[in-house]
Amino acid sequence: MEKIHNPILRGFHPDPSVIRVDDDYYIATSTFEWWPGVRLHHSRDLVRWELIEYPLSRISQLNLKGVGPSQGIWAPCLSYDKGTFYLVYTVVKSFYCNMYDTENYLVTAQNIHGPWSEPTALNNFGFDPSLFHDDDGRKYIVSMVTDHRVPKKYVGRLVLQEFDSRQKKMSGPVKDIYRADGIFLEGPHIFKRNGLYYLFSADTGTGEGHGQTIQRAENIWGPYEMYKPYDEKRQPGEAYSILTSRHHEEVLLQKSGHCDLVETKDGEWYAVHLCGRASNDRNPKDAERFAGDRRYVLGRETAIQKMRWTDDGWLVLADGGNTPKEEVEPPACSKRQPDENILLYEESICEERICEEKSGSVVFEWDDFDGNALNLEYQSLRIPMDGYHISLSERPGWLRMYGRSGLASRFSQTLIARRMTEYNMDAEACLDFEPEVFKQMAGMILMYDTENYLYLHISYDEDIGKCITLLKAENKKYEYLTDYIPLERERDVILGLSVRGTEGQFFYGYRDDVEYGDTTGYDASVRNGDFHMDSSGNRRGEAMQKLGEAVNISFLSDEACKEGWFTGAMIGICCQDLTGFGRYGDFDWFCVRNYKNH
Repeated sequence: MEKIHNPILRGFHPDPSVIRVDDDYYIATSTFEWWPGVRLHHSRDLVRWELIEYPLSRISQLNLKGVGPSQGIWAPCLSYDKGTFYLVYTVVKSFYCNMYDTENYLVTAQNIHGPWSEPTALNNFGFDPSLFHDDDGRKYIVSMVTDHRVPKKYVGRLVLQEFDSRQKKMSGPVKDIYRADGIFLEGPHIFKRNGLYYLFSADTGTGEGHGQTIQRAENIWGPYEMYKPYDEKRQPGEAYSILTSRHHEEVLLQKSGHCDLVETKDGEWYAVHLCGRASNDRNPKDAERFAGDRRYVLGRETAIQKMRWTDDGWLVLADGGNTPKEEVEPPACSKRQPDENILLYEESICEERICEEKSGSVVFEWDDFDGNALNLEYQSLRIPMDGYHISLSERPGWLRMYGRSGLASRFSQTLIARRMTEYNMDAEACLDFEPEVFKQMAGMILMYDTENYLYLHISYDEDIGKCITLLKAENKKYEYLTDYIPLERERDVILGLSVRGTEGQFFYGYRDDVEYGDTTGYDASVRNGDFHMDSSGNRRGEAMQKLGEAVNISFLSDEACKEGWFTGAMIGICCQDLTGFGRYGDFDWFCVRNYKNH
């Protein structure tokens, strides 16, 4: 029987919330400043997962203009009760300051695919709200509480209040159900089993010390008793985690915590949790933040673990211990799923091919922009890509991107990107762009946020004319890693990137040289997964030229970025015109190949 291989959602997919509705499972994950809001994945066996429509896809539901890196949508909680889907979430407007602005909202839908309602305001106590549906019909919101006082009165607090679903507002008293001077808790969920209420919470931040605790009470208002399965090797303030990678640097799934639970039809229990796969690079020992810590370029991902209940009513990992497993026994329902239920992207949107090479499993994703809508995998920064920014119809078979604001903008960028899901990756794009001044740019970008990126782009120089170069931004320090290299006008350019580990090599070449020179029929070969870089990241032929030396990309990570540190690296395409005239670039295709090494 096929095992579940972790992570199940690879690349930037943190803070998972999971539910089952009949035979269907759904996971919601955080999207922060990326638009649309909240990623939803569907499965029928907990093994294979398919991205479905975003619930927050209208400006009236979500306005992210102006929010900073790693702000925006935090920790959505998905639930279901009596024919209605509920989604609660936080929109963080101010964070790196004394007084946080954490606005909590609720949207509902009768169908998971939408339409989803306009948001109902809940409270602003803190982030990570979770909605609990009790069996007597009453509903409650639990969340963590932020404290701006200096010093804080408590290290960690969780607050509970009833929610009136008829009037769509919070009601009744607000009560702290957890206060602690030592153990910090967040991401709380409440479950009920055998008449007992269980408070399931993430502990100890979101770094390598992250973990998950569980408490229980006879009354929803408490008092709650924390499960203490062990006491040895604990340090002052260390949590009693039933799941953690703490103290085990060798475990693949680091940063494990922030869990949610789901029960199968067969009575099996699983926990989804966030995790991270570390690179081999570390922060400098004198870094301002996270000195000496490992770097996580892919960001925080989603994994799953099988659980069991002990005879005395506590939840533990099914295989014992408290460290996460890379391979997990699938549920009984997975044996009953026919082959035709294997989930793939719709062919009309994007073709996905999985093949075997010497390097391991390879996922190839090709997009030729022949459809009338963007692939669901793409997200933009803070705003939707409407007709002011892009068009799929002005030049059929191409994506036209109108240059708008610069890459530092928090208001009006023309940019789409998808998650980097493996440490070994190739990406290529074909671009037709004729800039007239140096303020007009278009190209391919590998980015963490608006302050940290590598931008391979075509532009214009007064002395050289049309040219190509590579711009690096690292925590607002900007440098060009190559000279301005002249390009011929009226020739489409292929932009390439090959990442192996944390080393990235950029390439460029003319489309007609590639197609009719050393690699006849190149477009067709790319469509079949045959990039101009082989599985070792080496060039095939001479039509594609290296642009500069290989670059260490590990600065595009949670630990290395000074402002944002909750997302992950994204690979995308974009266009800027700082003159305000909207000079456009046309992309014929964009493709990514990821090598699964774990």
